[in-house]
Amino acid sequence: MLADRLGDFQIELTSFPWGSDYYIETGDMIATDGLEELKKFDAIYFGSAGDPRIPDHISLWGLRLAICQSFDQYANVRPARLLPGISSPLKDASSNDIDWIIVRENTEGEYAGAGGRVHTGHPEEVGLDVSVFTRSGVERVQRFALDLARSRKRKRLTFVTKSNAQRHGMVMWDDVFDKLGSEYGDIEIDRMLVDAMTTRMVLDPRSIDVVVATNLHADILSDLAAALSGSMGIAPTANLNPSRNFPSMFEPIHGSAFDIMGKGIANPIGAFWSASMMLDHLGEKKAAAELMLALEKLTEDGRVMPQDLNGKASTREVTDRVLELITGQNFSEIDKSVTT
Repeated sequence: MLADRLGDFQIELTSFPWGSDYYIETGDMIATDGLEELKKFDAIYFGSAGDPRIPDHISLWGLRLAICQSFDQYANVRPARLLPGISSPLKDASSNDIDWIIVRENTEGEYAGAGGRVHTGHPEEVGLDVSVFTRSGVERVQRFALDLARSRKRKRLTFVTKSNAQRHGMVMWDDVFDKLGSEYGDIEIDRMLVDAMTTRMVLDPRSIDVVVATNLHADILSDLAAALSGSMGIAPTANLNPSRNFPSMFEPIHGSAFDIMGKGIANPIGAFWSASMMLDHLGEKKAAAELMLALEKLTEDGRVMPQDLNGKASTREVTDRVLELITGQNFSEIDKSVTT
């Protein structure tokens, strides 16, 4: 619809059946040549892969993490913003208080996959997960976050660590940042332990702009950020390969939510917002802004809202309303939002 309305670009869509149903049928989450097939595309729009019939580590490692790591999508970008008309669980919070971007290292760290189990099933069984931090991996995601902070109006970055308890990998994480941060004298930088950061997000949200953290820490912090923004159903994600040697992948962060599957009550805003991020990444900034403006009009009006945002509308009704808003928008509004 956006491509037809704007008339200056086209999107060619190819759908793949990979995921949980595919696994139950074939024993694999993705086809043998699936990654090679995906390399041909400019971007990937990802739904979800979880299923109560399949252990989570199989669905996660078999598809989503396989794509992220194989395509070197090392920068996971998660905006958190209080959209117009939505109330935060934080008392008196406004859009000026919650307008954050959390940058998550996305290919190593706590989710590197290193470790194993021995003496399985015996009382002496041992399970190990080893966090893997490489200097190159740490530096590139920190530099990405610093450059992102530099591009924003407030030019503020919060560096999250846990080096008081994790004395090797996290201390290296700190050392790399100490050296790198000195190159960005125009940015206001502060440092927080991850547990203290959760408190700050609740008690002093206005002090936060861009946050950078490890794979696990940012995963947890971004879920909290989504909840403070109103609902997990709102939040988008971009899994970026900044060098563009491989396609980047875009997805809502809420997962498969099988407890509400088939009920028609899932919130589609996170999926729409992720699509806006994808359009922006592809250079279609006007289309991205148009979609985002439609979402803001939806929430500000408040008459057609999903149930997780205290509304009564079904997934289909919310989707249809967003499409109506796109159709009825004035191009001058979009031009203004792109240039300001």
